[in-house]
Amino acid sequence: MLNEQFVRNRITELRLKKDISEYQMSLDLGKNKSYIQGISSGRSMPSMNQFFEICDYLEISPKEFFNTEKKEQPLFNEAASLMKHLTTEDLEAVFPLLLRLTKMADQ
Repeated sequence: MLNEQFVRNRITELRLKKDISEYQMSLDLGKNKSYIQGISSGRSMPSMNQFFEICDYLEISPKEFFNTEKKEQPLFNEAASLMKHLTTEDLEAVFPLLLRLTKMADQ
């Protein structure tokens, strides 16, 4: 279940992946220097508008923010998008290869 703790932890996780300090992120967002620290510590939560600004800043969509599955990476999304344009015949040709590669990855 999603809660405020998840939002705080996720912002921190994504910020650290980009190697950005709380102070710098706050200033880059045009907020006071302790804005992100306040969110991280649980003293405040971003409004919906601020949440979208944070996602834009971190260069992710809200869907990516809430999706913590490993397979949801940019390359995966691009491949899925390309597959939407394939004919049924082409998908049937690609599918056995995907199955084989998936089995190899599980070993």
